[in-house]
Amino acid sequence: MDTANQWRALSDEIARCNRCRLCEGRRNVVVGRGSLAAGAMLVGEGPGEQEDIQGLPFVGRAGKLLDLALEGLMYGPDDFYIANIVKCRPPGNRAPLDDEAEACLPFLRRQFMLIKPAVLVCMGATAAKHIIGKERTITKLRGEWMERKGWLIMPTFHPAALLRDESKKALMWHDLKKAKQRLDSVRAGADPGLRAGAEPGFRAGAEPGLRAGAEPGLRAGVEPGLRAGDSPQKR
Repeated sequence: MDTANQWRALSDEIARCNRCRLCEGRRNVVVGRGSLAAGAMLVGEGPGEQEDIQGLPFVGRAGKLLDLALEGLMYGPDDFYIANIVKCRPPGNRAPLDDEAEACLPFLRRQFMLIKPAVLVCMGATAAKHIIGKERTITKLRGEWMERKGWLIMPTFHPAALLRDESKKALMWHDLKKAKQRLDSVRAGADPGLRAGAEPGFRAGAEPGLRAGAEPGLRAGVEPGLRAGDSPQKR
């Protein structure tokens, strides 16, 4: 099956998903948006109110801020794909529970393997912990490259955090700029550190990109970060 057909099959499977309780209150499943040939994949936490209504990630206030940053840093429409740890909106915009994330992460991993981005950007504490697995806050993780089996990972703040604290804007801009520079370097053939097409081993000692002992997925929950009480359009 070619990539386009694999993607359609995956999207159809996600649309029918009832693996966890989040399916009970959703209006729409939010699969992602962007180019399937993207060099950078950006991963957030989960859909908010507007995302649930429109069926697309990052279309609320935080999403508009992210779009402005990407445009300002000269990310083209074919440069990025945006997704979330979970595909359905958690009640009250709380962070996904561990079992909810574990149920949904196999879909994210399959998205990753179909797109095969050169750079993965973890936006916010939840994305960073489920993917990287570091027991540190996003404030300490952000801005530093991590590599897992040749896949480059850049942790940064979730755009919603910038709505609450404008001092983080320059830091997130810096992180996204580093990601774009690295992407440009890889595409120009000047960066030997990538092994495009290899399995995305996000966590040493586990099956590629997974928690040890879990069904194919990425990993489990962080710092309070973007939890209940955040802006309803946070993602």
